[in-house]
Amino acid sequence: MEQQVLQLLAATLESAPETRTNAERHLEQLYTNDAFPISLISIASHHSVEPPLRQAALLVLKTFVLRTWSQSLEEFQQGVTITDATKDQVRQSLLALATSGDQERKVISASSYVVSKIASVDFPEQWPSLLPTLLQLIPRSHENQLHGVLVVLGNLVEDGFDEEQFGKSAVELVKCIYDIAIDEEKKLTSRALAISIFRACFDTMELMYQTDKASVRQFMQEASDAWTPFFVSVLKIPLPRIPTDEQEDEAGPGSWRGIVALKTQVVKALDKIHRLFPHLLSQHTLSLFSTVWESLQAHVGPYVTLYVTDNQQGRLEDADRLPYTLDFLVIEELDYLQTLFGSVTVKRELDAQLAPDKISNGALEGTWIAQIMAILVGYSQITQEDEGLWNFDVNVFLSEETSETANYSPRNASTSLVQKLTKWPVLESLLGYTKTTFEAAPSRSEPPKVPIDIGIRLTFTYSNARAKEAALFVLKQILDELDSCSAEVDRILARAYLEYVGLAMRDDDEFLRARGYILAARLTTISSAGLLDVVPEYAQQTLNIIDQDDSDVVKVSCIRSLQEYLKTLPSSRAREFQVQTVAAISNFLSSQDLSELKESEDLLDTLVETLRDAIMADPSLCLEHPALDVLFTMASYGASSFQTTMLVNEAFESITSSMAAKGPDAYSQLCAKVLPTLTGALDVGDMTSENALSDMAVSLLSSLAEHGLKPLPQNFVATVMPKLYRLLFSSNDFSLNQSATVTIRHLLSRDADQVFSWQDPATGKGGLEIVLLIIDRLLGPDVDDASAAEVGGLAVELVEKAGADRLGPYLMQLLRIVAVRLSTAEHASFIQNLVLVFARLALTNAKEVLDFLAQVQVEGGAGGTGLEVVLRKWLEHSVHFSGYDAIRQNIIALTNIYKLHDERLAHIQVQGDLMVDNSSRIKTRSQSKRTPDRYSIIPVPLKLTKVLISELTNPLTPSTPGLMQNKLSGDSDDEDGEWEDEPNIVDLGNPTTTAELMAYADEAKWNVHQVDDDTQSYLVDFFKQASTEPDFETLYHSLTDEEREKLHSIDNKQSAQ
Repeated sequence: MEQQVLQLLAATLESAPETRTNAERHLEQLYTNDAFPISLISIASHHSVEPPLRQAALLVLKTFVLRTWSQSLEEFQQGVTITDATKDQVRQSLLALATSGDQERKVISASSYVVSKIASVDFPEQWPSLLPTLLQLIPRSHENQLHGVLVVLGNLVEDGFDEEQFGKSAVELVKCIYDIAIDEEKKLTSRALAISIFRACFDTMELMYQTDKASVRQFMQEASDAWTPFFVSVLKIPLPRIPTDEQEDEAGPGSWRGIVALKTQVVKALDKIHRLFPHLLSQHTLSLFSTVWESLQAHVGPYVTLYVTDNQQGRLEDADRLPYTLDFLVIEELDYLQTLFGSVTVKRELDAQLAPDKISNGALEGTWIAQIMAILVGYSQITQEDEGLWNFDVNVFLSEETSETANYSPRNASTSLVQKLTKWPVLESLLGYTKTTFEAAPSRSEPPKVPIDIGIRLTFTYSNARAKEAALFVLKQILDELDSCSAEVDRILARAYLEYVGLAMRDDDEFLRARGYILAARLTTISSAGLLDVVPEYAQQTLNIIDQDDSDVVKVSCIRSLQEYLKTLPSSRAREFQVQTVAAISNFLSSQDLSELKESEDLLDTLVETLRDAIMADPSLCLEHPALDVLFTMASYGASSFQTTMLVNEAFESITSSMAAKGPDAYSQLCAKVLPTLTGALDVGDMTSENALSDMAVSLLSSLAEHGLKPLPQNFVATVMPKLYRLLFSSNDFSLNQSATVTIRHLLSRDADQVFSWQDPATGKGGLEIVLLIIDRLLGPDVDDASAAEVGGLAVELVEKAGADRLGPYLMQLLRIVAVRLSTAEHASFIQNLVLVFARLALTNAKEVLDFLAQVQVEGGAGGTGLEVVLRKWLEHSVHFSGYDAIRQNIIALTNIYKLHDERLAHIQVQGDLMVDNSSRIKTRSQSKRTPDRYSIIPVPLKLTKVLISELTNPLTPSTPGLMQNKLSGDSDDEDGEWEDEPNIVDLGNPTTTAELMAYADEAKWNVHQVDDDTQSYLVDFFKQASTEPDFETLYHSLTDEEREKLHSIDNKQSAQ
């Protein structure tokens, strides 16, 4: 069988899709053969087989295991049963392969991953020997075999253990990996792997800590006491000399790559411990801070040499996901130093060193704050790699500048750290360094390349363009942080810095020049800096340079800087720059390859934001120059970008509302200017099948109609409606359908008479009939919930504007269609939209609504009378409604229905309270599918009462009960008071965090549900009246204790008043 499987595996690597697909299908057909998984392992174990085929065998085995091994695996599919004997053979053979010491690391990695997946469901019950086998292998394994054992053990700790299993073996496990980590005879990468496993243990220990704090605390303290001295010793190991290209991949006790990997894992482990259990390292905080500080000082020279002067590749990991390049180590050290700055002990010590009696003549030179500024400037220098990327694509430069990049570098890490330091005199300290950098004679960008004595403190000062740019970059981060905290900037310091900013603006280096213009805008527009008088001058210089400079980096920096000036200048002065700004953006666009703009989202966003700020200086002037044409041009190229679309809509909405506020003439002029462009864009989108372009145009039309005056300009409806009608009957794009539906609703709201009097020249149908046809189409079975999400609002608007007399028999038909569609609706927002059709009618005609629904029959699985279908959906989803108006209307409608005391309601059973599972285990998505939530079944009157009680705000309960419960619990992990309150940092590697984030997939939790004060008062009065009625006592006894307490608390509050 092995030969057959081998041929099929080879076919899966072919480039021809058909050959590949056929081979994959034949492999799946072999799932039922017990010899199949054994053959795959055998192929993966053969050294004579080419590595790609060995890896392919393990990839197929992984898929086989996930689909067939156990129902507990999320990817499990019914249909194939593996015998216990086959499973046992697979487990043993696969573990032997993973721990064989094979030279192919990818084979080891792939096989260990499959082992961990099997272990996650079989260990320890079906595979009790797994962990003992691994722990026995560790002390007697040769290097290659040890590597495989550690990879398997690491995957087991990350994915295979639960808390109970880990607790039974934690002591022995941690002791084994500790022995590997401290053994200087072992490979550095093996020791780094051991530290990585130790770090992963803390995720499981955090879960255990919630249920057994005393035992876990004792174990963690003992482990921390043993590991910390070793960690400190590793941090103090000096880096070897920078290797040549030939030496970089060399292995050995003192290899560059191995030492960097080892030190990186140590810093990551310490940071993890400090973030999860800070009290464990409290007594070592100062020594760790000092050690990491010295490491950062020592590493800045090699870092500059490797990445700023030379163009060494960074951000590299090996096959075991161990980072081994210096930039990764620097990032971890900077992040860990930031964590340590949260320590009260560290802050107290640093404050003491800056006390007046400790500083000679008040000078900061030589103090720790001066040293940290030098370190941060060193790590903030532009690398050769970044320079190449920014010159090639200015969009990458902008994404870095706006911190909207996934490329987390030492420069980004320095930004995060410098923002922690603004409580100290950072501006004064940085000024001294900046002065030295700008005024010193030009030098090389690094100390001599080799040898480097990295044990000394940083004593050199860079004075080239990269260092100058970095100094100003750090200054920008400080100013941003101070401004966000409303802290003042000393005027003398600001004037001093402005001198160096001016030098930067005139420099030959494009990146330093760009930084100068960026910082000029930031520095002069801070009110406390006292430089507002020079803002017009610098704004004009910035505008001029956009057309004069040859560098795109400088141009886009200036365009972005204009936003600061336009927001700061008085409207009268900002208006003077509007025409020039529009012209500058238009000229820049004309110099670009517009076909590439679609891929340049950050560039487009910057241009749109600046154009928006220029237009808003005086929106009425946009009719006199091509500002709107430029805006629509950028909109057409950025239609597929959510962010760009949002910015364009925001800008256009501001323009529309501003023009409408000026009166009918101004609004009509705006419509005359933009309607041809927007309807033309719809035609282009229709011809080219570009839904994004059509969606953008419809969204802008929606804003135009929403802010329009009553009545709308003549022929507005005639111009727009045929386009919208055609789109809604031809497009399946949900966003486009929603926007078009909302636009028609706005047309009805603003000028229903013009809609009803319009007649479609193509079909001869009137406006009322067209709208009815649109509603009928959106409520039909062929349109999904998302596409029809706004149809309820359109139906309500039509009913209110047309009235029963104009609609005639169509009214009952319309409501019947809404009820039927509601029976199959699933999305929360769509359900709310449809329910509100009946809620709005029930505000004034509750009995008529119930009588009508009782006559409607709904077919299908969720069928019954319309009354049953609508009330079930209504009451089950009512608590998830969002929007003040919607919630208010819903509550009043429900109270009106309650007051009817209609006997038919008592015979309708609906979903009641959730039947809580007492298990403390986190419920995964797959477990939720197998064991869905269960609810009690209760009659409508009781459910209606519960819903209304849930809308009451308990005066004794805080708006965020979870937070208050935590404070009242009296249980704090921050036992020693060592750490100040800091914003929680999300650890995505933590399984608890992952599970909590997955819970947000429930869309109902995203809906903001708040009730206003007037509605609260209405509800209180309603319950005061209802409680005096005889029927209420029966309902009261069926309420939960919490619900009864809520009513009592409100009654007590009324009595107290």
